[in-house]
Amino acid sequence: MDMSSGGVAFALSHATLEGKITITVLLLFSLVSWTIIINKFRQLAKAKKRNGVFLGYYSKAKNPLVIFNKGRVEQLQGSPMYELYYGGCEELKAQQEKYGTEKVPNHGVSAIRIALERVLGESAVGLESGMIVLATAISGGPFIGLLGTVWGVMDTFSGIGRAQQATLTTMAPGVASALIATVAGLMVAIPSLFCYNFLVTKTKTLTMELDNFAAHLETVFITDYLREKNGAAAAEDIEDYRPGGHRQEAEPSGAATGH
Repeated sequence: MDMSSGGVAFALSHATLEGKITITVLLLFSLVSWTIIINKFRQLAKAKKRNGVFLGYYSKAKNPLVIFNKGRVEQLQGSPMYELYYGGCEELKAQQEKYGTEKVPNHGVSAIRIALERVLGESAVGLESGMIVLATAISGGPFIGLLGTVWGVMDTFSGIGRAQQATLTTMAPGVASALIATVAGLMVAIPSLFCYNFLVTKTKTLTMELDNFAAHLETVFITDYLREKNGAAAAEDIEDYRPGGHRQEAEPSGAATGH
């Protein structure tokens, strides 16, 4: 297609200053949107691939802490599941060091649960980062273009009024240059819309998988590392304190002692 003789070239050649400013703003908006779209596609593809690699290692591990004990694995960087796993294991180790035993009491497991929820939230925010820009491009792009079009049409009619002559020849350049702003706005919004819907679906899928894996990790930690509440442990786990910071002693209940 010969753009030099097409409508786009004709409209751009007759664009007013306001129209050129509008088109420039939309062009910058489009560049930002496409940068985010490309980065998000790369981020989600990398996360999915690294999650698969991590799950392969995790399924072969005989102990939940095997991968953690190797330290940070460069090959797994960028995997949200690995970050979730590593954050939970770090808190588990901290609780084990705090109590000096491999198994931790119930409130130690609660701290691990909070750590998993924190990492899960951070991962979800990271996966959703930049999506607000695409949502803004979808809703704001056409309106910016419409603003440029209305402004251009207003200038066109003002020129006709001053010339006191309303012919197709005098109106065509102004109307064409005004409409090109709307075209630019739609060209920003339409690709952003399709990419946004696709990325949102992929992000929700990854977030759901992370949520399920967090529940799995919590179950594994409870099964393998929760200290059973026998008589000694029950008294030790009491969190009631007398005023002044002294621990309140409690007699083991019949259920706890087995009597």
